Amino acid sequence: MSALSDQLVTFAILAYLVAMISHAVEYALGNVRAVSARPAPARELVGAGVGGSGGIVEAPPAVPAETRPSRSAARARIAGRIAAWVTVLAAALHLGAVVTRGIAAERMPWGNMYEFVLTVTLIGATAWLVVLWKQPALRRLGLFLTLVMVLLLAFAELKLYVQVVPLMPALRSYWFIIHVSTIIFASGIFLLGVVPAAAYLMRAGWEQGRRSFPYTLARRLPAAAGLERLTFALHAFAFPIFTFAVIAGAIWAEAAWGRAWGWDPKETWAFISWVVYAGYLHARATPSIKRNVATWIAVVGFLTMLMNLFGVNFFFTGLHSYAGVN
Repeated sequence: MSALSDQLVTFAILAYLVAMISHAVEYALGNVRAVSARPAPARELVGAGVGGSGGIVEAPPAVPAETRPSRSAARARIAGRIAAWVTVLAAALHLGAVVTRGIAAERMPWGNMYEFVLTVTLIGATAWLVVLWKQPALRRLGLFLTLVMVLLLAFAELKLYVQVVPLMPALRSYWFIIHVSTIIFASGIFLLGVVPAAAYLMRAGWEQGRRSFPYTLARRLPAAAGLERLTFALHAFAFPIFTFAVIAGAIWAEAAWGRAWGWDPKETWAFISWVVYAGYLHARATPSIKRNVATWIAVVGFLTMLMNLFGVNFFFTGLHSYAGVN
């Protein structure tokens, strides 16, 4: 089962890569339209009566020439649909990799950094498919989401991979399932949330007339207002779950170590992340704070999550060190 899980991860990465390329094709070709004829003036005066004499009346307004999608636009739609279905395939392979990893380990498959990243990215991909199903117009965000999937999964395979091992004694508690499952779920939604957040910042700049990099990347993204609303919805959904996960961790720490909070590096950075995300939601609800300022806070929040996952495990030592790559 362990070998099968490893193979499924590899296939999932390749499928996400194919989906990313298909999204890139859609992105490159999208919204190209051909004009069939030059539009006529809206109104013109014509003579009425015999021999051109008589009253002057207005002709009906000329009908604008029909704008038809070009072949490039049609190909873009096909590429986008292929990308969406390949993403479904990739997520199915991804799910299979997580399930078979758990079967091989005979436990929940999130006992180390490799398994944690594997599961967080699965939550992010699944949440994206739900968003895509409900709002197909946001499909072009899939280019950035699949790029994130490829990078994180490839990094996990190359740098974080470990063989299946039994769960460490310190983690053998029902709080392991409660705390870690909720932190993974919230992290997966935050992972998805940072994609429209970054896209919004670029698209808003483009709509304001900025034509330099990286704003040019947003030329064919959905409208900034929709991206901002999606960013808020995802963070508002994930934040209460993240809050519960932090509280559950404190309860588990009280049971395991005799203290609920000790400012361990992971605890400290979890608190920092909580404060930043709370700050984002507060800023988003404050009319006097601009939306792009609030969105930048959300991006910073995700950076603190990355620091908690990678920086703390690689560069700090604490009671959570067993959650590293060994």
